[in-house]
Amino acid sequence: MSAQGSSGGDSNANRAALAMARWLLIVAAMVVLIVVVGGITRLTESGLSITEWKPLSGIVPPLSQAAWDQEFAHYRQIDQYAAVHAGMTLSDFKGIFFWEYIHRVLGRLIGMAVAFPLIWFWLRGQIPQGYKPRLFALLSLIGLQGTLGWLMVHSGLQKGMTEVAPLWLAAHLVTALFTLSGLVWTAMDLIALAHNPAARPARLTGFAALTGLVLAVQLVWGALMAGLRAGRVTNQWPLMNGTFWPGASQSGESLGHAITADPAIVHFIHRWWAWVVVALLIMLARRVKAAGDRRASIAIHSAFGTQILLGIATVMSDVALPLAVLHQLVGALLVAATAWGAHAVGRVTGRQA
Repeated sequence: MSAQGSSGGDSNANRAALAMARWLLIVAAMVVLIVVVGGITRLTESGLSITEWKPLSGIVPPLSQAAWDQEFAHYRQIDQYAAVHAGMTLSDFKGIFFWEYIHRVLGRLIGMAVAFPLIWFWLRGQIPQGYKPRLFALLSLIGLQGTLGWLMVHSGLQKGMTEVAPLWLAAHLVTALFTLSGLVWTAMDLIALAHNPAARPARLTGFAALTGLVLAVQLVWGALMAGLRAGRVTNQWPLMNGTFWPGASQSGESLGHAITADPAIVHFIHRWWAWVVVALLIMLARRVKAAGDRRASIAIHSAFGTQILLGIATVMSDVALPLAVLHQLVGALLVAATAWGAHAVGRVTGRQA
């Protein structure tokens, strides 16, 4: 009788762990979606179309002509309107408003998709031992992401600014992708726990951490590329306007300024640092395959191969919208695949320890 009760308890715990893993993977998919919508928002110059941050009431869009006129009037008061969208009609404004509105609604939905199920699992006592701090940290990251999003928008609303500050954009994007990796990693731990109640959380190995750090550098400079519109510095590859080294496009500035704010230098760093990332990802994928997870190894190879081709195509197309959006999508998928692979290696290490 006691054995049956124990078996039934284990079964319930396994089902709860699997349900939580599926929940986190759904949230991860939502994060990928918001990264894509964020890319469209940036590429269409839509990010400053909503000039106020209303966390609760902002979920309701303008519903009357008067409300639309008021929103448009607010937008016409900022410097971006005169510099980028001067003379646009209300109909045009609704087009850019749409993408920023959808971006913000998705952010709210992601917050609720993390908070409400977390409360549900917590109150039912179904969260496995040791996972409460990690799940709360993921919820906190979602909140931080929303805060960084507003600080990013706020930077573009200042006098003399016609777009958001690139460093705020980088912080906003990289935080989203870090959250994505945390969601995937935690879901993988829960899947392992569902199949084996004695499974321990995977460990982040030194090499996987190094690979993640090198990839993070690439993501930061990718975000700077976006914020500086540096993709339009040249439409050539592998040369940049006929030369390998493009030279600075802004003279007399510091080294720090050159590598983070000079469009030509930022573009150069992003296109060639990518090969450092590829080298480490290939080595990580080999370790993942040796660990017995061939699917994760294939996912890493497929993601970085596609990403490289899309990056080149985006540059050579003068940053065509569909290619640029796909480049951002695959970048998010590459982060997820890397987290999956690093987890596979860390799981084996954990068993051997």
